[in-house]
Amino acid sequence: MGEKAVPSLRRRRVKRSCPSCGPEPGGEEKKGRGNPISFQLFPPELVEHIVSFLPVRDVVALGQTCHYFHEVCDAEGVWRRICRRLSPRLREQGSGVRPWKRAAILNYTKGLYFQAFGGRRRCLSKSVAPLLAHGYRRFLPTKDHVFILDYVGTLFFLKNALVSSTLGQIQWKRACRYVVLCRGAKDFASDPRCDTVYRKYLYVLATREQPGVVGTTGSRACDCVEVYLQSSGQRVFKMTFHHSMSFKQIVLVGQETQRALLLLTEEGKIYSLVVNETQLDQPRSYTVQLALRKVSRCLPHLRVACMASNQSSTLYITDQGGVYFEVHTPGVYRDLFGTLQAFDPLDQQMPLALSLPAKILFCALGYNHLGLVDEFGRIFMQGNNRYGQLGTGDKMDRGEPTQVHYLQCPIALWCGLNHSLVLSQGSDFSKELLGCGCGAGGRLPGWPKGSASFVKLHIKVPLCACSLCSTRECLYMLSSHDIEHNPSYRDLPASRVVGTPEPSLGAGAPQDPGGAARACEEYLSQIHSCPTLQDRMEKMKEIVGWMPLMAAQKDFFWEALDMLQRAAGGGGPGTWPPGST
Repeated sequence: MGEKAVPSLRRRRVKRSCPSCGPEPGGEEKKGRGNPISFQLFPPELVEHIVSFLPVRDVVALGQTCHYFHEVCDAEGVWRRICRRLSPRLREQGSGVRPWKRAAILNYTKGLYFQAFGGRRRCLSKSVAPLLAHGYRRFLPTKDHVFILDYVGTLFFLKNALVSSTLGQIQWKRACRYVVLCRGAKDFASDPRCDTVYRKYLYVLATREQPGVVGTTGSRACDCVEVYLQSSGQRVFKMTFHHSMSFKQIVLVGQETQRALLLLTEEGKIYSLVVNETQLDQPRSYTVQLALRKVSRCLPHLRVACMASNQSSTLYITDQGGVYFEVHTPGVYRDLFGTLQAFDPLDQQMPLALSLPAKILFCALGYNHLGLVDEFGRIFMQGNNRYGQLGTGDKMDRGEPTQVHYLQCPIALWCGLNHSLVLSQGSDFSKELLGCGCGAGGRLPGWPKGSASFVKLHIKVPLCACSLCSTRECLYMLSSHDIEHNPSYRDLPASRVVGTPEPSLGAGAPQDPGGAARACEEYLSQIHSCPTLQDRMEKMKEIVGWMPLMAAQKDFFWEALDMLQRAAGGGGPGTWPPGST
């Protein structure tokens, strides 16, 4: 039965009826309208076939109308047909509880979006999507290109993705080409610095079939690290490990001449090796030594779940939610901990344990500050706060994890050079992007002067955005919804819930009740010094961004100020209209 059968059914009056919902109210036969029929009279296979022609959004909406349609729209047969329509080249799915539904939603929601910081236009654009990609799992922008890893281990190379337009902005080329860089990839990494200029090489952790030894038949799978030039995608180096060692993550730390590759095994152990990047493109071979990292050697009982790194430090999160730190330079150590008392320049690999009140789920690591998210959805920030990049409402450094009380349950967290970004979700499942810190160069859209508190950025966030990345030129957001890996936070126990959140130091600590009053007096004096009503309204918006309020409260004040400004006839290009993102 083809698509032509769908309109023919619409010509008849159809009565919705299911055992749980009962017959449709007012379903008595009416004169001149014919006999009503129930969807349950159709064979289930026919109903599933008809439903499979609907768009994914309509299938999900139809499944929320009643129990009968919920079962029909949730059938694997429906999602198998939808998946084959979205991705005709996708092979049979064999993993997961709902493989076809998962595959269809992954490919329906996949997308890579960006907003350029320079130029006159400030709009969100979508990149060219590789048709062969099975969802998007990870991405990484480099100096000239973008690399995307999908859920079946294929690494795509978006060549010449970004160019400069006549208006001076960075934009995607219309004829952007993409190729498959390699298959069987598990993870990949490049220079951990925020500036993409330093990302000359791409390190790919992959699985390859190796021929058997002499006297045996067949081949065996071995993990390896392949190094590619980001400019051309040419492979310049390869190192293969013993088949008994299986890795799941790779990160880089250190400078080019002493680049350390950290590899995380499936058992939670950390191994490292050192290479000299300046010699990788030379046509010669040499041996590198793989050694157990000190965090796994000195603390053998720890099972590391994931890693994060920058050019001078590494952070480890264990399967129990503990956090351990390696800091390799005294300057970064002072920024993170506020002292050099425990820093040992002769033993830079010694892991330092962070004191935290709950299990940590994920983290973000910047150059000299970091963010942590625990199992209750609370956000903790630590490190240098010169530009307000910790979001605590002030510019005082924090030598230990400090909770940002007005922000919780984030989807993703990003720490840049001197700013931080949080991707959050509202009660209506809409997404919004919050940022704090330095706003120079447009890195905080809508807040060129920056903010010491997390403020809502002027960006329309895709509905299924799941991760983000910020470079000097662009802000990237990856969209791909995985129904099997939907993070859920626990409810905070009643014994640990405080009646009112503890105010930050910038708003006055409890032992200093006059701090908040003095801050408000200072804000009033700043507003009073503004010469015009327009300037006073803009100053008030800026002050609301400074204050440690919840995101919903800030949105309310901003929209109310915009309404008053328009009523007074002061609306102009500098205002922020309600509902804009």
